[in-house]
Amino acid sequence: MAWIRTIGEDEAEGKLARLYRRLREPWGGVDNIFKIHSLNPESIRGHLELYRTVMRGRSPLSRIQREMIAVVVSSVNQCHY
Repeated sequence: MAWIRTIGEDEAEGKLARLYRRLREPWGGVDNIFKIHSLNPESIRGHLELYRTVMRGRSPLSRIQREMIAVVVSSVNQCHY
């Protein structure tokens, strides 16, 4: 399994701290998928734009179908979704 150094919420400063506040989930933390970008906070914005395009952009698939695909892929990858 790969290991990527990340900056936790309690260590974040400046731009990263502001992004983390925006990305905080109802459970109180930031998802790891965003933390992997912590060494380069600008890449979080790119990740969010890609996500919005894939999940909400024009597509022959409905939003529900896209969510179902994401759940299946996460399950196969043993990733909590």
